[in-house]
Amino acid sequence: MTARLIDGKQVSAEVKKQVKAGVEELSSSSGVVPGLAAILVGDDPASQVYVSSKEKAAQAAGMRSWVHRLPATSSQSQVEDKISKLNEDPSVHGILLQLPLPGGLDAIAAVELIDHRKDSDGLTSRSAGLLAQGQPRFVPCTALGVQVLLAHTRTQVKGAKVVVVGRSNLVGRPLSILLSLKSGPPNALSPGDRLPANGTVTLCHTATADLSAHTLDADILVVAAGVAGYVTGDMIKAGATVIDVGINRDENGKLVGDVDFSSAVKVAGAITPVPGGVGPMTVAMLMSNTLAAASSVASLSYSPQAVNAPKSV
Repeated sequence: MTARLIDGKQVSAEVKKQVKAGVEELSSSSGVVPGLAAILVGDDPASQVYVSSKEKAAQAAGMRSWVHRLPATSSQSQVEDKISKLNEDPSVHGILLQLPLPGGLDAIAAVELIDHRKDSDGLTSRSAGLLAQGQPRFVPCTALGVQVLLAHTRTQVKGAKVVVVGRSNLVGRPLSILLSLKSGPPNALSPGDRLPANGTVTLCHTATADLSAHTLDADILVVAAGVAGYVTGDMIKAGATVIDVGINRDENGKLVGDVDFSSAVKVAGAITPVPGGVGPMTVAMLMSNTLAAASSVASLSYSPQAVNAPKSV
């Protein structure tokens, strides 16, 4: 058996196309042009690449985009002062604080300063609390991207056994809530449709005893453990949908996921590759969240939690 590959590049391209159309419509109808501001502290190479890709995506979508670069020696107050100024800037609708921050800076305190109406990364406690209450507004982009991929592949989540490996605030924890909601967020571009949810979710982590006992029971397996090759083919149920969120480099410098692809592809029914699977969706959903924030400011009917899922869903 060879699993069907889930093409995140193709899905993200469709999301970005629809976001661009939404930006054009918003601009023409209200004069509001979505603006995304990123704050990059220090010179971490990976963070520079991530911010650059987000800046290019915003510009391609017709949004205004700014990158505020601060030196690694910046103090907590300097970072927080920049956030406060962006909170007050009416041309900025989404604020992204690129993480991780250099040592000595308090990322949690800095993120909490972001105006919840501009929390396009979905990381403030206000956003997390609304999600926990079943009222998602802005959802962490990678977690939301996984849900859109499941919608695109027409994966049956309702009633399915879902196992999420990893409990980070960026992916595992919010995704476990999203997929366990009775009803997923609405799809604004397909009236009456909602993103897949209502699954029976098990959240596993480093202290989970006998991890294989859980993963082998999963109809849908999402792995966001942060460890290369953490899940192997013999830990996967035949025909399961496997979403690999991990991105690591092996001893040869090759990008690999948290799932051992070579063994998993022989067992799974569908699987995301690394690279080209979940990664592209993160940037796409950031664009979607930013459009939602701007649309909310314009008092339009666009719902902040409504994801621009592909029309094929």
